[in-house]
Amino acid sequence: MKNFDKVSVGNEARTELHDKLHLTGAEVSVNHLPAGANVPFVHYHKKNEEIYFITAGRGKAVIDGETTELAAGDWLRISPKARRQFFAAADEGISYICIQTKENSLEEYTQTDGVVEQ
Repeated sequence: MKNFDKVSVGNEARTELHDKLHLTGAEVSVNHLPAGANVPFVHYHKKNEEIYFITAGRGKAVIDGETTELAAGDWLRISPKARRQFFAAADEGISYICIQTKENSLEEYTQTDGVVEQ
């Protein structure tokens, strides 16, 4: 039995990795919005926080009515109940990775969960 999965992602508008990688603790999506485009809906979550990493381009997010500018290299965490919508800049697209995980579910991380073999 193999202990890993690997996929390649192209330039599709949105690729969800949950099924492709058999994820059991998070949802991850890779997203690309062309210049002037936006996610066509406002949304929020029941339980999952979202962590966004802007991989290229620039744009903005409107979160609970507040606008925050986004550019390559930015990280953004949004609580489940916050209403959000994403927009690419008028003259430049934006690409980002979104990680969804249950809020307050992290019990151990890196140094407390990792085991170094000697």
